[in-house]
Amino acid sequence: MTCRKRWILLLGLANGLAQAQTSGLHIADLDRLVDVGEPDLSADGRWLAYSVTRSNVGEDLRQSDLWRVSFAGGDPQPLSFTDTDSEWLPQWSPDGRWLAFLSDRTTGDDKLGDVQVWLMAADGGEARRVTRFAGAVEDFVWSPDGKALAVIAEDAEPDHDVAKNPPPIVIDRYQFKEDGRDYLSQRRRHLYRVEVASGESQALTAGAHDEQLPAWSPDGRHIAFVSKRGDEPDRHLNFDLYLIEPKPGAVERQLTRFAGADLDPYWETRPAWSPDSRRIAYLQSGEDRWIYYAPWQLAVIDIASGESHLPAPIDRCFSKPHWSKDGRSIYTLIEQSRVTRLSRIDLSSGKLTPLSPDLRFDYDLDVEGERVVVLGGDDQNPYEISALERGSLRPLTHHNDWLSERRLARTEPVRFVSADGTAIEGLLTLPLDHQNGQPAPLIVRLHGGPVYQFSHEFMPDWQIYATHGYAVLGVNPRGSSGRGFDFSRAIYADWGRLDVADVIAGVEHVVARGIADPDRLAVGGWSYGGILTNAVIARDTRFKAAVSGAGASNMYALYGHDMYIREYELELGTPWANRDAYDTASYPFLHADQIETPTLFLCAEKDFNVPCLGGEQMYQALRSQKIPTRLVIYPGENHGLSIPSYLRDRMQRHLDWYAEYLH
Repeated sequence: MTCRKRWILLLGLANGLAQAQTSGLHIADLDRLVDVGEPDLSADGRWLAYSVTRSNVGEDLRQSDLWRVSFAGGDPQPLSFTDTDSEWLPQWSPDGRWLAFLSDRTTGDDKLGDVQVWLMAADGGEARRVTRFAGAVEDFVWSPDGKALAVIAEDAEPDHDVAKNPPPIVIDRYQFKEDGRDYLSQRRRHLYRVEVASGESQALTAGAHDEQLPAWSPDGRHIAFVSKRGDEPDRHLNFDLYLIEPKPGAVERQLTRFAGADLDPYWETRPAWSPDSRRIAYLQSGEDRWIYYAPWQLAVIDIASGESHLPAPIDRCFSKPHWSKDGRSIYTLIEQSRVTRLSRIDLSSGKLTPLSPDLRFDYDLDVEGERVVVLGGDDQNPYEISALERGSLRPLTHHNDWLSERRLARTEPVRFVSADGTAIEGLLTLPLDHQNGQPAPLIVRLHGGPVYQFSHEFMPDWQIYATHGYAVLGVNPRGSSGRGFDFSRAIYADWGRLDVADVIAGVEHVVARGIADPDRLAVGGWSYGGILTNAVIARDTRFKAAVSGAGASNMYALYGHDMYIREYELELGTPWANRDAYDTASYPFLHADQIETPTLFLCAEKDFNVPCLGGEQMYQALRSQKIPTRLVIYPGENHGLSIPSYLRDRMQRHLDWYAEYLH
């Protein structure tokens, strides 16, 4: 090759790289994004195992594999290579020789549940199935000696002739639906002891209740778990911690007595034993009436006396506690406004010390000895795992480094005042090629929950909007988390009034700054974000387009139709006794004649969280009035869409709908 040809080739490569780096995020990139999760350090702290979930475009599914990486650094190594089956929840054996995990890989035995515990050598290779439950395994932990597992498994389905139609579904439970589990029968989830060598299982609990989140004490004497008890556990949220010896016939002991949720499984937090097996760190919320509005606090209970206390009562949500090696402090995640950070709590003083950088969202962690790893990300980076060393984070995984090829839009915090003087906060992502003095079309994004918040984490949809020239405003209105109990409960039994006012104040703020074009405004969200979208367009006609995903507005019709019967009655009461509360919650449907905004409704066919009925009724109300509208239903999907082609389709429909009415 001549020098001239080589120079031309190098110039072409450089131009191509520059062009790639100036491109924003696009819909096709959704298939390249990798979800990193479930970090687990080996007992000696030398190795980290974790799960990696990516899109299998050919099979049109999301699929998970197991990986490991040395704590010292180096290239991560894949441990499983299945194309369509998934492996997740890796857990090292106490001696570090084995890795146990859950998998839905086929077994060839139709009598087994579709998820079982499997075992492989620490450096990978062929795996063997450990459990043989007729129902699916949900969770497990190792015994300290590595000889047994504490397993949560669901009761088997009743036998029926598979060559014929399934039997009728018979319901007699108060709560009879759950998203992802369909109709709830008398099948329950119970605690078992399983011998690792033989796979022999022994039931430790039984009854008309569920056990979840097992944790084996370091001295091997007890297994802690979470359960709701009483005559009808479906009616309340009074979860409690229980202890049981790991042998058949042992009598369980209720440990916590608080009249509210002690470690609701929704918080994805396992009981954390102290190194000396004398205390357990866990989470405690408010009394039942406040359901998810009350922040869940870190609590510590003494096993012998049953006395508990809150070591750092700060009116914020905690999660994922882990004890330090010396038992004098606890590592945990603490949520504040727009951030969740790894922190350490000194148990003697209650002093809180943030350990990870600000403007970040940490999601999980693990601690072994003096070594700490944290899973988290920020506005520009999806979740990856880092080691905490000398007050800073050292990256261990790099599965989304390809994003360095993309020029990403910047996100900034915003703060403004609502109509009644309440300070409201949020996040603003500017268009990729934003120039001062040129107002852009604005998409207002509304989060689910309602007790949740937009945080400094990677938002692929926001980045795609920015690539297409939109500014994106994420408002954390009253009802959001991160700012304490009073801020969250401000909308208790009063949805769609104060939070709508806060959203409108945010829009007016970015319009006044010259960032948003007041004639090109749109709004959208999923779950409670869809519910709030309906409320916004019913109370304000300035929006030119809306996308309401997995939303609802006729709460009379949702009573008994979705999975929230308990929450409806705790917050709103019953429809026949509390008409005013249901009228308020149903305002967008009952006042649909006030809506002028062209609205796209999206829903998932098998969603028992916010069923399609909610979107169908709002679609019909607008269609009846000849307001431009469309209804899209994603077949077979639950509340959180997972099929890659549907995720791409949903994003494209957002862009098409907004483009039609904003340009």
